[in-house]
Amino acid sequence: MSTATLGAPAPQSWTPAEKRTLASVGLAHGLSHLHMLVFAPLFPLLHGELGVGFVELGLALTLFSVVSAVTQAPVGFLVDRIGPRRVLTAGLILGGLAYVSFGLVGTYGWMIVTAMVAGLANAVYHPSDYAILNTGIGGSRMGRAFSLHTFSGYLGGAIAPGLMLGLTGLVGVKGAVMAAGLAAFVAAAAVWLACPADAVRVKPKAGAAPKPRIINATVISLTGFFIVIGLSIGGLNGFVVSALVISGTMPMAMASAALTALLVGSASGVLIGGWLADRFRRHGLVAASGFGVAAVIMLGIATLPMPPLLIAVLMGLSGILTGLCMPSRDMMVRAASPPGQAGAVFGVVSTGFNIGGMVGPPLFGWIVESGHPYGVFLMGGVFMAATCVTAVAQDIRQARRTAAAS
Repeated sequence: MSTATLGAPAPQSWTPAEKRTLASVGLAHGLSHLHMLVFAPLFPLLHGELGVGFVELGLALTLFSVVSAVTQAPVGFLVDRIGPRRVLTAGLILGGLAYVSFGLVGTYGWMIVTAMVAGLANAVYHPSDYAILNTGIGGSRMGRAFSLHTFSGYLGGAIAPGLMLGLTGLVGVKGAVMAAGLAAFVAAAAVWLACPADAVRVKPKAGAAPKPRIINATVISLTGFFIVIGLSIGGLNGFVVSALVISGTMPMAMASAALTALLVGSASGVLIGGWLADRFRRHGLVAASGFGVAAVIMLGIATLPMPPLLIAVLMGLSGILTGLCMPSRDMMVRAASPPGQAGAVFGVVSTGFNIGGMVGPPLFGWIVESGHPYGVFLMGGVFMAATCVTAVAQDIRQARRTAAAS
């Protein structure tokens, strides 16, 4: 098979402008994941300080997710209309103001307002980030750019609990939340100064061909692809420790180590996946291969007797396999985006991840409570298999479009 079929041209060096763009967008994405976890690590302290129960505290996270899911697609269209740098900068400032205001007011009612405003701010990141990278990074380096972008989000989420608790020890709960908000203004300045200026929007001439429709079979398929990814990954990350402990397979410490192996594997796999995405054009097949093998691993854990150490190792391997699919996933969305409409397409498609993230935890929680803890692995494997099938279907659709255009 020829190199033209298998791989892309040899990647060239990053330009200084690309490095600045990638660093600033990565900073923003890392901060977005930190902002998702500002309140959660502080729940035991907020429980006493605000005088409310954990259900009420959890409501704030639910509203954050709902607002973000509902507004992400409209924000994607706004990105294409006024420019991703403007929208990303505005989102960072809005999120910063939300958390700073909680530090100043500090009541439960204002926590709910903060969560909803921060959810709106969170909606800007994916459509804006991907639109900026799509125009600011050379095509031969796009896969690695997407992988570093995703990795920065993982990193922001990984440091959030320790950072928030450490800040709380220094400046208290309200001071820690305020500090997380102030960090957003630093990121906003970096984005405004380092990212390419937004292009001037030119009105189409009379009689010009209309833009392609955003909502089409390909985008709907990709949205479903993101939904099953969110269902599998979100459910496993949230309930694998409970499944292992309740089933008697592992003590809490070892189960937590197994989850850590899964998460570290995912972050490592993302970096490997960027290299693959820049060298192989059939991104759907790359994604299908990773999720397909990960599905087999999860179904094996669910149905075959295994020693605890082997389970932990296999979970780490599964994390690597799913992580390396993420840059190819993003390249699939990029290939489906008409020129000048990447923000809208990424905004619509990324909503699928929000939907999966909202549906998955209650479903997997019900499985654990029903007395079948290993059903977590079974259901995770089923959703991964569905992801594999969806990726293959998308790859076939893309191949047909390419053949028809040639």
